[in-house]
Amino acid sequence: MRVLGIAGSPRRGGNTDLLLNEVMKGAASRGAEVKTIILSHLKIAPCQHCDGCLETGRCKVEDDMQMVHSELMKADRIVLASPVHFMGVTAQAKAMIDRCQALWVRKYVLKQPPLGDKRERKGLFISVGGRKVANLFQPALATVKALFKVLDIAYAGELLFPGIDEKGAITKHPDALKQAFLAGQKLVED
Repeated sequence: MRVLGIAGSPRRGGNTDLLLNEVMKGAASRGAEVKTIILSHLKIAPCQHCDGCLETGRCKVEDDMQMVHSELMKADRIVLASPVHFMGVTAQAKAMIDRCQALWVRKYVLKQPPLGDKRERKGLFISVGGRKVANLFQPALATVKALFKVLDIAYAGELLFPGIDEKGAITKHPDALKQAFLAGQKLVED
């Protein structure tokens, strides 16, 4: 069982990173092979909508996104972690999601499995937001659920924490890190 963590926050060591680390520890405690990629460390250009992927299902832009596609294909479980920025995922996460257009092409134009095979994959979304307002996470959830649907990744749930803004504030939450660890265990046990 391979678990891919995708760190979408531009702030290293922040709240979503802490939660993602605990999810990955939980998965590893159940024997999963875990790997985390940090989007802010990668060179991922935004989608140019050049339609270069329409014939092959491969993006024409050569950068680190080819590695991300490869890691997605190898994974059995995907954990996407992104804080809320303007009620959506971060720019780094959105660029990665938009560059999955080539995988959309594989599925809907070329009629191929978007991740190369039809094995069962599951995905988890982790997010924090500084505000405590109704529907804070709804736009981000819509984007992440759309990504998982396109990639044939079953949505396994989310860990969402409003009112968490200051770096490290998640450690003051009574059981957030424990919830994350248990979510990692559950993700690989299902």
